[in-house]
Amino acid sequence: MDRTGIIFDIKRFAIHDGPGIRTTVFLKGCPLACTWCHNPESLLPQPEHAWRRDRCVRCGACIEACDRGAIAWEDGRPVHDPARCVLCGQCVQACPTGAREIIGRRASAAEIMAEVERDIVFYDESGGGVTFSGGEPLMQPALLRELLAACRRQGIHTALDTTCHAPWDVLESLRGSVDLYLCDIKHADSAAHERLTGVGNALILENLRKLAHLGERITVRMPVIPGLNDDEANVAATGRLISSLDGVTDVDILPYNEGGRSKLARLARDEEPPDIKAPSPERMAAIAQQLAAFGLTVKTDG
Repeated sequence: MDRTGIIFDIKRFAIHDGPGIRTTVFLKGCPLACTWCHNPESLLPQPEHAWRRDRCVRCGACIEACDRGAIAWEDGRPVHDPARCVLCGQCVQACPTGAREIIGRRASAAEIMAEVERDIVFYDESGGGVTFSGGEPLMQPALLRELLAACRRQGIHTALDTTCHAPWDVLESLRGSVDLYLCDIKHADSAAHERLTGVGNALILENLRKLAHLGERITVRMPVIPGLNDDEANVAATGRLISSLDGVTDVDILPYNEGGRSKLARLARDEEPPDIKAPSPERMAAIAQQLAAFGLTVKTDG
């Protein structure tokens, strides 16, 4: 249990990441760059600095604490220079309001499992378990394999929340250790998928078909992003695609989460948050009805 990796959160008592009460472990790093990502802090594989502007009282404590000169006054506020920063955390410790944080930390499989095992009684009572999410957990396969094996030894139900964008041998190496795959289909058209996420969907669909053919339990998740993938043509194409997968009938549709906007504002990124609003309940219901017409069991999450 000495394998280590980079995680950015462990969320206890999660109810939207698989059946029952769960603990969701978020691994850092993702091969996609979705324009609507609600966890933008998950994209980079390494830890990173973040600043909550609304909490900053401009006391200058972070500037005094940083011996690398990575924070300096600029236009009356303390500005962070990522080129100088070594993520030592001195500014985080010095900040009296919690305005600064380091997102992502190295943790061992044993440390993670110690958190997971705290709630075994709740998993047993609710039919829950552990979900490994991200980012993309398949980017840290050695750590993931060790965690899944540890859960199997403890009799803990496991779910893998994944884009399925990874070499097949990585997915194949996990067989027998994953009870439920939560697999995203973000757009049915590969060119549109690449425009919206930075990668096409050919590898994703190939892996999905292989998992389905092998009889793995799969729930397909479709994020509903108004103006990007919620048109009737794409919903119909997605419905046809899912219904063509061997034995796959469960679909979760997930409304766009606007929380990513505030997260992105805290990160030292040049990106602007997308001007997108969450879909209405009526639109979500219409999409659910359209997908159900393909013989799918549709659940609206969130």
